[in-house]
Amino acid sequence: MPGFIDSHLHLSSLGQSLKMLNLKGTKSIKELKEKLKEYVGKTNTSWILGFGWDQEELGRYPTKKDLDEVVNDKPVLLYRTCFHVALLNTKAIEIVGLEEGEDADPETGIVKENALEKVREAINEALTVEDYKHFIEEGAKFVLSQGVTSVGFVSVNKKSLRALLELDKEGKLPIRVFVYLDPSLLEGLKDLSLTRGVGSKKVKVMGIKVLADGSLGARTAWLSEPYEDSPTTGHPNISKEELREIVREAHQLGLQMAVHAIGDKTTDMILDIYEEFSAERNRIEHASILREDQIKRMKRLGVVASVQPRFVISDWWAVKRVGKRRAKWVYPFKSMLEEGITIGFGTDSPIEPVNPWESVYAAVTRGKFEGIETYDYTKDECLSLEESLHSYTYGSAYIMHAEDELGTLEKGKFGDFIIVDQDPFEVKEEELKDIKVLEVYVSGSKNY
Repeated sequence: MPGFIDSHLHLSSLGQSLKMLNLKGTKSIKELKEKLKEYVGKTNTSWILGFGWDQEELGRYPTKKDLDEVVNDKPVLLYRTCFHVALLNTKAIEIVGLEEGEDADPETGIVKENALEKVREAINEALTVEDYKHFIEEGAKFVLSQGVTSVGFVSVNKKSLRALLELDKEGKLPIRVFVYLDPSLLEGLKDLSLTRGVGSKKVKVMGIKVLADGSLGARTAWLSEPYEDSPTTGHPNISKEELREIVREAHQLGLQMAVHAIGDKTTDMILDIYEEFSAERNRIEHASILREDQIKRMKRLGVVASVQPRFVISDWWAVKRVGKRRAKWVYPFKSMLEEGITIGFGTDSPIEPVNPWESVYAAVTRGKFEGIETYDYTKDECLSLEESLHSYTYGSAYIMHAEDELGTLEKGKFGDFIIVDQDPFEVKEEELKDIKVLEVYVSGSKNY
């Protein structure tokens, strides 16, 4: 079958995460401490980095005191599973000079959104282009092993871009990479007059990725009405004026926009701006909470979406967040397809597993076998296997302007395909996630 195309992931972060402390599935603060202690005993890095905890599973938010009891001589940063919230120990707080603010609480060590971005920048400043080359190469090899032959690499910074181009020049990229740059690189693109599609057969600059709000799990996604389990509505990470200026400059260069929107209020803001600057295939990333009127508006404006089906299972608490009335708006994949909106699948990895069969399984079953409440309210949003595979191949290619080269096995297209151990149309839907990739070919050559 055609190679899978992951339309939205963080390739360097994925490569880095392969060596980080993985806290997914941790069920208590005690277990978190035990895993941290074991990890510290096996690593000699200057920073202790981890990801994957969820306060819903731990019973409460972890605090810097919890971390200090395990590590007090090295800085520790542990991302929540969404990567929109993180926990720092006292040493890390001292190093980054964390100050109290809307998104930062030095007393607990919890940092969110824009404040977290500043912490991340401080850590990344110490990384070299060679570090990024290592992360990207490791991430690309892992992606390939999962049957993914092309990716949309989002939020690419200057060092990542340079590392990517060097790897391509050295012939060390086993996959195709479509690049969505951080807005901070727009000035440089203007100076060079770079436009969409510039690059090689393996690396193409496509557009600009903007992080417009947060996550449902952290209650930082911007909703039009308050959360069901909290008086807050969340908040945007960028003003409408700032976003409008980025979109204006990107469109002048012919670049594609890809804007992160979890909350429906954020989507309203994005669609308002997209309507001002009409262009083919403006993207919305995630589209987690979508009202029916927004779906119709997206169709009218020609907007496409990169969606992450595995979120349906990971966000098992979603109904608690948005309430029963709004539950039908949670990840409405079928409604988008029926309205005629093209969707591409992605994983947002390392936030979700790269394994495409996990996402296909989630799109088809929506938590039915896990007893997730979301299924009860959104069972009509389950996709067929054919719709899911189409969205993960042709759909992803289409939203990255690559449908003439990728996404189907046809004469004249790149020979990117995989061989799997079972016919997905012959297995039970609960067994879809167990399908294994045996071989991977890129441009007709076996790469795995």
